[in-house]
Amino acid sequence: MDWLKAAQQLRDEGEPGVLVTVAEVRGHAPREAGAKMVVGRDRTWGSVGGGNLEATAVARAREMIGSGATEPEMHEAKLNPHARNEHGRQCCGGVVRLLLEPLAVRPVIALFGLGHVGYELARILSRLPVRLLLVDSRPEQLDRVRLADVIDGTADVGIYHTLLGEQVLEQLPRGAHVLIMTHDHAEDYALCDAALRLPQPLGSIGLIGSASKWTRFAAQLAAAGHRPDVIARIICPIGQPGITGKDPAVIAVAVAAALLAVMSEPKGRDADWTEERGARDERTSDEGRRRLEAARRQAT
Repeated sequence: MDWLKAAQQLRDEGEPGVLVTVAEVRGHAPREAGAKMVVGRDRTWGSVGGGNLEATAVARAREMIGSGATEPEMHEAKLNPHARNEHGRQCCGGVVRLLLEPLAVRPVIALFGLGHVGYELARILSRLPVRLLLVDSRPEQLDRVRLADVIDGTADVGIYHTLLGEQVLEQLPRGAHVLIMTHDHAEDYALCDAALRLPQPLGSIGLIGSASKWTRFAAQLAAAGHRPDVIARIICPIGQPGITGKDPAVIAVAVAAALLAVMSEPKGRDADWTEERGARDERTSDEGRRRLEAARRQAT
């Protein structure tokens, strides 16, 4: 597989990577300027020359992946017997400069329900560099003619007609953002319950609805065995405060704005994900208890 297909594969799989390019060669070197390789978490494609040069580039690329680096950087290697190298000597005699460019993972947004609001929201999100998954149990809502302007946007769009949206939830990568706005409250609740039971941490879970709808859902989720801090992961009502109105397009703008604010939050290092999630759960636990107590009072 060439580097271009490898980069596309990582993008399709939602995995980060680094593109390594021989930017400059002075003297003799194993590869010419322009040679490329792609480095993933546990795989590589292509070659920039092998030996210490390549091993060092792979090691640094994986450090960049682990730290969530977003900026490219240059690395210079001297290929002579006097250079102090970690992975052995190369005696070509030249100097090679490598450009390491992070291949960012496109954020994943799963939108459940393509009614009036869902459709308007999909139109907005389709203009962003994201993976947009559109899920509905009604085939007419997913008609490609209806969604033509969504499909033609910048986003990588996936369309899923299924009676069980939970099946799509189970396939989401960690950090995916979920928006639940189906035509059926029972379907909404089933998706909320399933989202909270996923083994992989989601980036956010948003539920469309009123405060009274959330009161009922919170009580039901508590009765189903979810802890208050877990229930508090669901945001309901959704939307950017200050943007009011009931027109579907206005609601969609408010929801998109709120989602962008969440997506703009720094994620930190891969190794810190669990720690950060735990800290966030601790911060939301008091809020979750208050919401649950209020839901119980109104439900009884």
